[in-house]
Amino acid sequence: MTTTSLITGASSGLGAEFARQLAARCSDLVLVARDREALAALAAELRRAHGREVEVLVADLLEPSELDAVVARIADAEHPIELLVNNAGIGLPLAFEANDVDAEVRHGRLHNEVPLRLMHAALPGMLERGSGRIINVASVAAFIPRSTYGAVKSWVVNFSRWANGYYGPRGVTVTAVCPGYTHTNFHERLGLPPGQEGVPGWMWLDAPRVVREGLRDAARGTAVSIPSKRYKTLVGLTKFAPAGLAAKIGARGR
Repeated sequence: MTTTSLITGASSGLGAEFARQLAARCSDLVLVARDREALAALAAELRRAHGREVEVLVADLLEPSELDAVVARIADAEHPIELLVNNAGIGLPLAFEANDVDAEVRHGRLHNEVPLRLMHAALPGMLERGSGRIINVASVAAFIPRSTYGAVKSWVVNFSRWANGYYGPRGVTVTAVCPGYTHTNFHERLGLPPGQEGVPGWMWLDAPRVVREGLRDAARGTAVSIPSKRYKTLVGLTKFAPAGLAAKIGARGR
């Protein structure tokens, strides 16, 4: 049976990789991002490679009217969304005191308010059908002190853990996927050239692996997915790390 998945931040990075792997698994797609040209190119690629139905929804999720359009699409009972991937995100420098406070507010809204609204739109239909999956892309930063980025991702993990336990018995699972440093264009958008993030090579993951393991764990109904054994181990060790050491770990990279 054909399903439909909606992915935010789908024009590049992990969002585009989610789209490619889901299309290969016979899912139709609704791709959401700001970059019209990139979305159109990806949609054409997926239609050509997999013969899937691909809908493009150009939206800046921080603009209320455009966010409302995405909410309405998710809530459309005649064209249900079986899998919601909340992937849209931005990064800021770690020096909170030096950042523009309005930029910090937008950062918080995109990582917390936007997925909250989209999940709230998706859940009634999923619960009525007795099935559905939600994937929230978080980060291992959720477990490590890392300025406001760690704080917003911690919210994503904690809410996902609660929602999975609460809605899972009714057929709807919620999974927080928590990658470590992953090769995408995320760091380039911060203005940092590849190889200059100050992070050892062994700490880097590739996007296909992150998405593959995230989809596997979501299918299993896992509340928190941490791709790779190395990051599972690191996250486990943070529980015992002194606060000062944890803060130094969180200061690595950008």
